[in-house]
Parts: sequence; structure tokens; C-alpha cells
Amino acid sequence: MESPTPQTYDLCVIGGGIQGAGVAQAAALSGLSVALMEKSDWGAGTSSKSSKLIHGGLRYLQTLQIGLVYESLRERRILLDIAEDIVKPNWFYLPVYKTDLFKAWQVRIGLILYRLLAGRNNLAGFKQLPREQWHELEGLNTSDLDSVFIYQDAQTDDKILTQRVVASAEQHGATLLSPAKFLSAEENDNGYLVSFAIDDQISSLECRTLVNAAGPWINRIAETIEPKPPTIDVDLIKGTHLEFTQKLSDKCFYIEAKQDHRAIFMLPFKGGTLLGTTEQLFEGNPDGVEPSEEETAYLLEIIHSHFPHFNHQPSESWAGLRVLPASGNNPFQRSREVQFAETNNYLAIYGGKLTGYRATAENALKKILKSMLLEANQAEPSAQIGATKKRDFYKIGDTSKVKI
Repeated sequence: MESPTPQTYDLCVIGGGIQGAGVAQAAALSGLSVALMEKSDWGAGTSSKSSKLIHGGLRYLQTLQIGLVYESLRERRILLDIAEDIVKPNWFYLPVYKTDLFKAWQVRIGLILYRLLAGRNNLAGFKQLPREQWHELEGLNTSDLDSVFIYQDAQTDDKILTQRVVASAEQHGATLLSPAKFLSAEENDNGYLVSFAIDDQISSLECRTLVNAAGPWINRIAETIEPKPPTIDVDLIKGTHLEFTQKLSDKCFYIEAKQDHRAIFMLPFKGGTLLGTTEQLFEGNPDGVEPSEEETAYLLEIIHSHFPHFNHQPSESWAGLRVLPASGNNPFQRSREVQFAETNNYLAIYGGKLTGYRATAENALKKILKSMLLEANQAEPSAQIGATKKRDFYKIGDTSKVKI
């Protein structure tokens, strides 16, 4: 693609995953001029390596992240409305074994709370499958099986969803730069001068505010910014998935791994089966993340122990990286809440869930507009904020009404 004419933007967003796309869409809808920059392809990183779920986070009730679950359930309802052709509800079967960490009565309480947090008309119901119907569970191992619960959540194609949000951002005025490799950014009186490369040609743009939404690369990007902005100490947690060409079921299964009591999903996917995920500390360049033999063996042991007849080998495997707060704790015990690092003209987005990308974008934009408004109030009446004049763009655009 040709290098754009040098221009000044209100916002330059680094990272074309779902979080960066969401911010670009919300900002463009709010009247800001936006450049969205991605080094490879939209949703090519973590945003296409998820479990493909739009879910309320039932398992986060275990760690009492009530606010996150409530937000996720609200966002799930919105996505079912605005992206109904790619966000589809499905039944999730949750078997509870006598050896599981959480007993049937605890799971029932969790599902009741999940239903209450979801509210009406939001896939809120659940039921318990009678024992005489257990034979319908695709050959599930019923040895020591105590109960089976059924509830609803939703599935999607994460990469297509990201691409749709990017397209919506462009439709509302955002400038798309991809493939464009971010090189550096230097703070100046107007905000930041951003250097990037398209093919072998180095270009630049100016922006009032720089948004770092680079996911696992976020702190690597921060190292190239002058002066170095504030950062948050994080761990990168690798999650591996296995794909099978053979279909296990049209239903989804949410099971507890016997090895470590983690939540594992077995999902229908592209006519076959998707199995995941793992949680393993990753160190090194995110560009080099790959599944390990240990992770593959771990997942195969789980599916073969729960579905003994499903003795197939995966046709494909891939891994993505979660950004979680640095801690010595088990990754599952750590908060999944989004964190922000910010200065007057810089905002970095740490973490974030696929389901909650809209809420993350709204929170990010509130911070950005607050900073711009404070700056505008201190400026001369004729001063401009980036490429836009001081005016009433300080309202958050409602992306819940925008079909994607």
C-alpha cells in the first residue's frame, strides 16, 4: 500500500487486535480523527488465538470477580444483537464428577448467581440433565459422574469479529495502516511524532494521544517511546488449543481437568472440534509463541479420559498469549480486569477479554476525552486539539447500536 500523506490525528492506536480495533471504532464514532496501525493483519495475534467464546465468565465466579462477570454478561447480550450472524448462542454441558474440586451444590449456586447477574432475555436459564439422559452425552465417561448441568453462552469467530470492528472503525472515518510496523514515538508539544514503516518506506504522523494496544507486545512498544511512558509489570501466559477435523458434538462441553482442576472447553469448530486451553508462563519474544509437547499431551489426556472413544489426533495446534498481572500465583487466580497505564497524552491497555472489548474501549475513551477536555480548557479559544477544533465531541459514541 502507498504511504499516506503526513497528517495529524487526535488518536494513533498501535495494535490491530480486538482491543485496539474497539478503541479506534469508539473514537471514530465520537468524532475523533484516528489512525489504527497494525504490523501484520487485523486480529492476527492474540485476538485470533482465543477459545472463540463470547461468554459471561462463569468460571470467574470462582475467584469472586463479580464485576467482570456482570460486565461480560451485559456485553454478551449486546454482541448477540449487533453481530448476530457471527455471535451464536449454544448449549454448554457441565459435567460434575465426585472427584472434582467444585461439587454439584457449589456449581448450582454459581449458575444461579450467573442467571441473576445476566438478567432477563440474556441466555440466563440453566437446568440439570436427568441421569436417564446421560447416554445422550456423546460417549462422555460417566464413571464417578455425579451431575450434569446445562446452561447457555455464545461462540464466535474471533478473527472475523475483529475484522468487522476494524471495518466499522474505517466506515466511521478511521485511517487504517496495515501492514505498518511501528518504529518509535517521540513526545513533542503537539503530542507525539510517530515513525512507522510500510514495506521499506519509513513514514511519520503526528497524534495528540498515543494508545498502546499491542497486547503481549505492549511493554516492548513502550521501550521505543521517548520519554519512556509508565508501564505495568505483567506476565505473559500461554494458552494452547488443539483442533480436530473430527466432530465430537454440536454441543459445547465445559469440564474440569483432573490433573489441576482447571476449566477446559471442548467446542464444535469449523465442522470439527476445538479443545483448550492451557495456562503456562511464557518468556521471550511473543512472535515466537508455539504450543509445547507438554501442553499437547495435557490436553489430549483430558479429552481421551472424558471421551474414551474420541481417540483422534489433532490436525492443528496453535498458541496465544494472555497479559496478566505479574504474580507468583496460579494464573487462574489472577485478576482478568483490564489495567491502564497513562500520562496526559498516552494510554496503554493491559489485558482485556474478547467479550468485553466494547467496555474496554469505552473506559479507555473516557480517559482520553477527559485528558483532551482538560487540555482544551487550558488552551486559547482558537487552539485546536489535534486535527479537530474545540467542540462538543466529548461524548462517547454508542457502539451498542452499530451493527458489525
